[in-house]
Amino acid sequence: MPNQPSAPVNPVLLAVVGGAHGIKGECRVRSLTEDPTALGAYGPLFDASGNRYTVESARPQKNVVVVRFAEVQDRNHAERINGRELFVDRSVLPEPEDDDEFYLGDLVGLAVQTIAGEPVGKVVAFHDFGAGDIVEIQPPGGPTVMIPFSAAAVPELDVEAGVMIVDPVAAGLVETEDDDAPGPEEAEPSGGS
Repeated sequence: MPNQPSAPVNPVLLAVVGGAHGIKGECRVRSLTEDPTALGAYGPLFDASGNRYTVESARPQKNVVVVRFAEVQDRNHAERINGRELFVDRSVLPEPEDDDEFYLGDLVGLAVQTIAGEPVGKVVAFHDFGAGDIVEIQPPGGPTVMIPFSAAAVPELDVEAGVMIVDPVAAGLVETEDDDAPGPEEAEPSGGS
C-alpha cells in the first residue's frame, strides 16, 4: 500500500468551508490559494482534528469555490463542516520564488520589535476576519495584541534574521495626542445665540 499523507505536522491554512451548496454534498469554500480552484493540487486537506478531505472537483462561483470532497457524501455532512478550517503540511507547498515572498505561517515565531529596536514580543498567529490580515503578537507579559499586517504597521520584515519590525503608532500600540482629543459627541458646545 502506498504511503498515504497524514495530518500536517506543520499546518498551513489553505481553505475555510463556508457551508453546503445544493443537496449532493458540495461545499462553498473560501480558498486561500493563489488559484482558488487549485485547492486540491497539494494533496488531501486536513482539519484540526486530523480528518481528511480529498478534493474531487472545484469550480469558481462568485467569491468562493464550490468543492466536492470525496469524504462528504450529502448535504447534512456538508452542513456539519461549516466553518471548518482545512490545512496541508508546509512541506507540500512550493518554496517562494522571490526573496520578498513568504507564507504567513513562516512568520510565526518571529521576534517583534519597534523601529527603535525595542522588543514587543513574538508573532503567534495570523488572522483574516475579512478586512485584511491581522498579526497576533504575544508580549513578554500580559494578553496577546493584534495589529494590522500592513506596510504602515509592519514596515520591515527580515525573515532570515527572524525579526518583524513594527511602527508602534501605525500599529496602534501607543496612544497619540489625537487619541485624547474629544470626539464629536464629547466636544463642548460652541457659544452663541
